[in-house]
Amino acid sequence: MTRIDGTRNMTAHDLAVLGLQHYAYVRPANLDGAQGFGIFAADGTQVAFAPSRSLAEQTVREHDFELATVH
Repeated sequence: MTRIDGTRNMTAHDLAVLGLQHYAYVRPANLDGAQGFGIFAADGTQVAFAPSRSLAEQTVREHDFELATVH
């Protein structure tokens, strides 16, 4: 089996956890009425909250995650 064939046989779960330990993204969020930015794992689980985008991005990098761009 080639590498391409292997990726074609990935389940939805396999795809969801792909990069889970390596990538995170930041988006606007609300925590107890406070506006800020949530930090989310690749699977969409919110793992942290920061009061500013710059602090959220810095936190992602400090924990050795790659910041992913999501559109």
